Amino acid sequence: MALLELRNVSKIYHTGGEEIRALDDVTLDLHQGDFISIIGPSGSGKSTLMHVLGCLDSPTRGEVVLDGVDISKATTSQLARIRNRTIGFVFQSFNLLPKLNVLQNVELPMVYAGLGGKARHERAVKALEMVELGHRLKNRPNQLSGGQQQRVAIARALVNDPKIILADEPTGNLDTHTGEVILNLFRELSTQGRTVILVTHNPEIAAVTPRRIEIRNGKVAEKVDPRLAGFTPSTP
Repeated sequence: MALLELRNVSKIYHTGGEEIRALDDVTLDLHQGDFISIIGPSGSGKSTLMHVLGCLDSPTRGEVVLDGVDISKATTSQLARIRNRTIGFVFQSFNLLPKLNVLQNVELPMVYAGLGGKARHERAVKALEMVELGHRLKNRPNQLSGGQQQRVAIARALVNDPKIILADEPTGNLDTHTGEVILNLFRELSTQGRTVILVTHNPEIAAVTPRRIEIRNGKVAEKVDPRLAGFTPSTP
């Protein structure tokens, strides 16, 4: 069974009497451990698909099944609980709070989840050690490089042990080398069983993932690279 299933999903807006199909009858299966990129030009429906996959929005039509549970008609508060428990978000702009230190920034999702102080501290330290920043706990974001800030954001995404990591242009503000480091970290997370979804407009970033989902005019087409997926093509 797929971890996340979309069945005939459409997202329809009405503006000035005109019907706009941001998503048009999309069907997708995402599995545990998938490393996927979603690519498409501005206005293609890429952001709308990201919002549906990330439980930030509900479809107008169709079904969204997450870990065996149909969440298509979930309320706003139900979606918020699902996001906090199941999905970790990483953004291009890092979204770290400047007045909090690294440890406090990583603890934030657990505050919303209601964890006690000791558990928050232990899990935040562990997550920061995973991204090799256990020595920068007391630093503020402005004392870190862009790559270090993005690793803090990844640690924050991991602390509630999510099954899905959703990253929106996660290397957009990074230099090429640092971007490669971050992409390798995402690849490693997928090998550990996380489902990692990169949303990007950059074909070079999309090329590093075994699965690539291209979206245009609200419809999707998928490409799978057998080499990146770990398969060896047969020879005569």
